[in-house]
Amino acid sequence: MKKILLAATLLTGSLVGTLPAWALPAPLETAANLGHELTPMGAIRAGNAEGTIPAWTGGIATPPPGWHAGMQRLDPFANEKPLFSITAQNVAKYESKLAPGSADMVKSLPGYRLDVYPTHRTFAAPQFIYDNAIANATRAHLVDDGQDVAGAAIAVPFPIPHNGNEAVWNHLLRWRGLQIVRTVVTAITTPTGDYTLQHWLEKIYLPYDTPGLANPHKLDSMYWQEVLGPPRIAGLITLSVSYQDPNEQPRQAWQYYPGERRVRRAPEISYDTPYNNADGLATVDDYDLFNGALDRYEWKLIGRREIYVPYNTNKFQDPKFQYSDILKKDGPNPDAMRWELHRVWVVDGTLKPDFMHIYSRRTMYLDEDSWQALISDRYDGRGTLWRTGMAMVVQSPDVPGLAADGYVLMDLYQHRYVVQGMHNQEKPPKYGDLGLTARDYTPDALRKFGRR
Repeated sequence: MKKILLAATLLTGSLVGTLPAWALPAPLETAANLGHELTPMGAIRAGNAEGTIPAWTGGIATPPPGWHAGMQRLDPFANEKPLFSITAQNVAKYESKLAPGSADMVKSLPGYRLDVYPTHRTFAAPQFIYDNAIANATRAHLVDDGQDVAGAAIAVPFPIPHNGNEAVWNHLLRWRGLQIVRTVVTAITTPTGDYTLQHWLEKIYLPYDTPGLANPHKLDSMYWQEVLGPPRIAGLITLSVSYQDPNEQPRQAWQYYPGERRVRRAPEISYDTPYNNADGLATVDDYDLFNGALDRYEWKLIGRREIYVPYNTNKFQDPKFQYSDILKKDGPNPDAMRWELHRVWVVDGTLKPDFMHIYSRRTMYLDEDSWQALISDRYDGRGTLWRTGMAMVVQSPDVPGLAADGYVLMDLYQHRYVVQGMHNQEKPPKYGDLGLTARDYTPDALRKFGRR
């Protein structure tokens, strides 16, 4: 024990005497398991006792023969059939392995079902991500009362989390690639089954994930969204810059209005501000199932659970599905969904006294292998389940990395939902070093674009 304390002192310097216990790095004897009994990202390498979750053997790290950049990503499990379906008639049998929001969808949406397929642990990342995750386990620590991270680089900061803040930071700083450019479609539905479509061009730059990049301002992510349609809002551009510590440096955002040919500072784009062009069905911090500052909630790490989650959902973006095939009256077409049994970290956030937010509580289910949030349940001021969100995750072997390739945000009161990120009838997304820089995410860059 004395040796462990001495090592921690050397790693954290004078902070050891001042930081609370939850802010210290993972004990060395536990971190030593990373890459062995645990994967480099902190997941249990072995499968479960029942054999329904297999061992992680490295995931899918190389594209299939014949695939090249610019092609639609192929579904590696396209020929598999469901093992069984969860319906309103048998949901009680499986409810212990369902998030409450998933169970509520089956119970309340007429005819809705979850098709459960064999589990595949497909997550893979570059070696430098694994190396940095292992290194972060003994050098990263929380600061600013858990609202910021120090000592971490490139990969998840806490592959062995000890509290809710650490787990949420893993989701926020997980590996998603270097840069992403994609044309996507968002659909906003009505209770009658009607919907409107919006086409967006998104350019996402992730400085934290970029090896060798000097990042003195602790930039987290940079986001460019240009509305391509419908015509009444086409040309509106929103640009946002997010930082690791929103208390030290709040998110900055600007918008370009084509009718005025002007760039304006955007109002606060954070917390429970209604998400742009979502008809009140989602908040800004619903994007990515959770983003932004952690300060309004007390985050508790509940632990690992085995539950059914959307996973390897390549067919959700299959070009054979028109958008009308996916957007059904009561929920997204179950034929386009794939559910698997996976181990997840459960994190529960309770709204702090004296803080305001439309959600009094939010529970997230984080993929053990990648730290991607797979499901997020949100509760109203009375503590009643109100909304649930699902990430349509896909492993991209060319990155390699696993990330959400679309989201479904369901309002369980209204039986309305938003689908973000569809690209079935669009060009496939691009990942990698695409030439984006921080200079592309400034008001001046927005003005120059508007003068074209």
